[in-house]
Amino acid sequence: MRIVVATCVVVAFCFGSAAAQARSPNVLLILADDLGFADLGCYGGQIETPNLDALAAGGLRFSQFYNTARCWPTRGSILTGFYAQQIRRDGLPGLAGGGKSDRPSWANLLPVYLKPQGYRSYHSGKWHIDGAPLANGFDHSYELDDHNRFFNPQNHKEDGVSLPPIAADSNFYVTTYIADHAIKCLREHAEQHADKPFFQYVAFTAPHFPLHALKDDIAKYRGRFSAGWDRLRAQRLESLKKQGLVACELSSPTPGLPEWSKLSEADRDLNERRMEIHAAMIDRMDREIGRVLDQVRAMQALDDTVVFFLSDNGASAESLVRGDGNDPTASPGSAKTFLCLEPGGANVANTPLRYSKMFVHEGGIATPLIVHWPKGVSARGEVRHTPGHVADISPTIMELAGGKWPTSWNDKPLPAPAGRSIVPVLKADGAALHSELWWYHQGNRAVRVGDWKLVSTAKSDWELFDLKKDRSEMHDLAGSQPEKVRELAALWERLAGEFQELAMREPPTAQPNRPAKKPAGKKRADQEKAAN
Repeated sequence: MRIVVATCVVVAFCFGSAAAQARSPNVLLILADDLGFADLGCYGGQIETPNLDALAAGGLRFSQFYNTARCWPTRGSILTGFYAQQIRRDGLPGLAGGGKSDRPSWANLLPVYLKPQGYRSYHSGKWHIDGAPLANGFDHSYELDDHNRFFNPQNHKEDGVSLPPIAADSNFYVTTYIADHAIKCLREHAEQHADKPFFQYVAFTAPHFPLHALKDDIAKYRGRFSAGWDRLRAQRLESLKKQGLVACELSSPTPGLPEWSKLSEADRDLNERRMEIHAAMIDRMDREIGRVLDQVRAMQALDDTVVFFLSDNGASAESLVRGDGNDPTASPGSAKTFLCLEPGGANVANTPLRYSKMFVHEGGIATPLIVHWPKGVSARGEVRHTPGHVADISPTIMELAGGKWPTSWNDKPLPAPAGRSIVPVLKADGAALHSELWWYHQGNRAVRVGDWKLVSTAKSDWELFDLKKDRSEMHDLAGSQPEKVRELAALWERLAGEFQELAMREPPTAQPNRPAKKPAGKKRADQEKAAN
């Protein structure tokens, strides 16, 4: 695989004006959890997201940006610039990953490289990476390690010190608290480190299950989704097309999923509640993002802060109960319930794409990406169609920070990252970033070269799609293009071998930093109930 390291040192990187910048820009990286491609208003959705919509209107949206299909691989890839398999944050055939392994010592997180550039780094929210934030370059951290409770998390830390469990009925809501912590870090930065640029990483857990939301936020969306998933998907596709984000047909609904009109009244009501709570969680996240942005404005720093917003994977079609269980008599969305979006709602969230979280068809790996930087990007409201990957985030930030990606660290050579800086694409669409893109998760495989994508689930044969004509992956060309299938399949295998070789140059430690956890509650399905 040909991996190119961006070596440009940014001295006067400013598309909006010719004036050189006084210092490197601040960076605000915001990550959502299980957000669908079409959930935001500025990506075709019916959910009110005015703060994110304003960022999109004043910046750029990407239509073909990709994640890894799952939370922990994406987070590792974002903060290291490598494919998750290269750094043992996701598995390969015969090679453990994620919670069953640890990163090689050379796979530093981005804040380690930003510190010599003068940056202070802050983390607020979900972690899900091996090691501890402060040991990986962050100066402050709120680390949430309880993903079963939004109202009363039991396992969370600040600067590595365990915080008391949150009592029930305490008016605590974790989406708000994550924003509170980010704001606290930024205020301290303004008071004590105003001469330095900041890197603020805000990792929300919304709208990941359990579907927990504030009562008033849920009430706001009462009745908004009564049209049902068939009409909602059609509405979102029409909006996506008008916004210039896609030009394709709808993917087929999840097999076995009945038409909305054929559901019983009880089933329609329950699915409406699920979509309402999912929307309320996203609405609240947008409001909290607005508060963080207000703090940046109060610091008179928004014009020279690069804001990235994206999601770790597609919306989830999982169906499970864990944590404190689900009380069917409790109000949906309250602390005593444990609901999931499930296949019908996920189908809507990922409109018009096929499959969902954990799969490497487009619905599982396509993420919204918003980039906003008034002083550095002159484009307003434009769409970028150049394909990119979450591994590109760290190399991009390094270039914006004015630094080169290091070729050695602590007197040891470093491999070149898989990610490429998207700086050229911020200026104009069409700049080539990757000769190929590659995926693997739980047996699901894909590789993309140009507009050709070869993809399979763990239980299916290879399928071949021309994404320029068929982004929703509805017309399999494998039968009519056998040579292309063989070519891309061979490429997938070769890259998998290269990644495994890199991952094992330094054997994993006997005691990984984050050992695998035993499953809790109802057994979790590794795949959707039914593929769509």
